[in-house]
Amino acid sequence: MTERQTLQQTAAGRRLLPGSVIGVLGGGQLGRMMALDGVKMGYSFVTLDPTPNSPLGQISEQITAGYDDVEAARKLAEQADVITYEFENVDAGVAKLLEEQSYVPQGSKLLYTTQHRLREKAAIEAAGVPVAPYREINSLEDLQSAAAELGLPCVLKTATGGYDGKGQAVLRSEEQLQPAYETLAVGGAELVLEKFVKFACEISVIAARTPSGSVKSFPPAENVHVNNILHLSIVPARVPSDIQLRARQLAERVAEGLNAVGLLAVEMFVTEEGELYVNELAPRPHNSGHYTMEASATSQFEQHVRAICDLPLGDTTLLSPVVMVNVLGQHLEAAVQRFGEHDELAESLGVVPKLHLYGKSEAKANRKMGHINLLCGDVRDALEWVEKTNIWRQD
Repeated sequence: MTERQTLQQTAAGRRLLPGSVIGVLGGGQLGRMMALDGVKMGYSFVTLDPTPNSPLGQISEQITAGYDDVEAARKLAEQADVITYEFENVDAGVAKLLEEQSYVPQGSKLLYTTQHRLREKAAIEAAGVPVAPYREINSLEDLQSAAAELGLPCVLKTATGGYDGKGQAVLRSEEQLQPAYETLAVGGAELVLEKFVKFACEISVIAARTPSGSVKSFPPAENVHVNNILHLSIVPARVPSDIQLRARQLAERVAEGLNAVGLLAVEMFVTEEGELYVNELAPRPHNSGHYTMEASATSQFEQHVRAICDLPLGDTTLLSPVVMVNVLGQHLEAAVQRFGEHDELAESLGVVPKLHLYGKSEAKANRKMGHINLLCGDVRDALEWVEKTNIWRQD
């Protein structure tokens, strides 16, 4: 790690002031948006990513190599004053090596925990936060017994990997147990069975924590999925204020319990009775936090930079109601075309659309290519804009 006058020693560790170099494991859109905010603050970036000209690599230096490439990881450590990751499926062994040779305030332990659903659930419970009932599954007999105990429907998931609905199956009848097990247990994959929670809605809270122990959370986003991919995030979430407050408290408790540094996205189910169950964690910026880019006093990306550099955390006040809508590959052309024209619908509804594209080279169906933040006076107006445009009618 380079020695710079921008480095300050604190009781908790290192405070890295603007002028420092931030290394990022992963060169995707989350790293790109982190760098766009971090550069404005005076930081420089270098990324390690296997894809040439990655979204982050387009605006920073890039080391093009696999995430398990030890020599490339050492090169990243030499160039960066602090290292973070922009997605959790990074090789935990490489993260541990970097932790030994560089400064990785998030640490490898957080990755190790959140990369495995059973370890993650145990950590959430240890923090005193409720999760949906679950069972570890090591055989078909385990699955049959657990399904009888938890009741159908239930959800079978791989303990590692899986995103946007991959690596999981909803089981609604006993006849589905064996086929689902045989599909997901390929290669001896560890599995977990979760009780299906009958929920009124799904919400998520982005919490930030510094090495010094300061914690702040953003207002909860209400999330709507289509085909297991996030479609909309609605803020303020359409749940009572006391549930919003409790959700933020739970997210902050999880961040403290895991000694997280940087951002921690905490996804939750809200039941019709007003109970909250944590579903999943993500130790990084999160799709459901993109609304903060225009609608909050501080964006989630600036907050992540502040947290890993041990700066004072920014104000998380919501400045405007907002709806974030994802632009997938099949939506990209229509979204771009619309932004080249006068938007009478937006004007009539009092909605201000803000387009963000990620710089990905190929637009594939269901691949996240960008998002639009819709600033509004009332989220119903933004939702009407989404409904009345033709962009999302291709799903």
